[in-house]
Amino acid sequence: MRLSLREPELKLALVVLLLSGFGVSAQIGGPAGPAGMTAAVTKLFGDNRAFTSKSEVQLLDSSQKEIALMPMNFSLLDKNIRVEMDLSQVKNREMPPGAAESLKQMGMARVVSIINPGKKAAYVLYPDQKMMLTIAVTNEEPTEASAKLERTPLGNETVEGHPCVKNKVLLAGEGGEKVEVTMWNASDLKDFPVQIQTKERENTSIMKFKQVQLTRPEASLFEPPSDYTQYTSQQELMQAILKKMTSGADKK
Repeated sequence: MRLSLREPELKLALVVLLLSGFGVSAQIGGPAGPAGMTAAVTKLFGDNRAFTSKSEVQLLDSSQKEIALMPMNFSLLDKNIRVEMDLSQVKNREMPPGAAESLKQMGMARVVSIINPGKKAAYVLYPDQKMMLTIAVTNEEPTEASAKLERTPLGNETVEGHPCVKNKVLLAGEGGEKVEVTMWNASDLKDFPVQIQTKERENTSIMKFKQVQLTRPEASLFEPPSDYTQYTSQQELMQAILKKMTSGADKK
């Protein structure tokens, strides 16, 4: 059976694919990129530096209508972060029609993002194709060490069955910039933030954590696979995928 994707559809799907790799990172960490995300996230989790969780990020517009809903698996080990997503399960009103199905046909729907500050690198993995995009990141130690967190209690609420303290949190970086976050810290989960809310211009991002396991995940989950083909630029990766898919279609 021939591949049903036309070349314009394939290129469009690739753009969606690559943008999604760190889309969640940008929502959590802002424009600072992967390194900034790590510093911000580890600071928000306080003493909870090792856990696994089912998670979802909901993006709302200015009228509080849903733009996107992204389910994922989220893991943290010290300063290392792993996010696993199935793009065919993502709901996004701005995603072009057929893009998710196209990615699934290509075997590119599953995406794993890893941030490993110890290696000064971030990785975007595509398990079904055994391909990996490697991104160099700067050392974030000064940023995290100098970041200050101010927390102001706003009351008590229940989230996902957990009794929580709702807090307004201000994260201040060494340059004086501040980011405001609202968190719901669960008193029955060692103050774990089961819900984190941020605002980016008119949009609101809400991240929820479910089935939280406060145990150390395997360190190997945060290492780049040795049997993946590695690329260092998005353009190289896109060209390789396009070549593989079109050559595979021509042989059928």
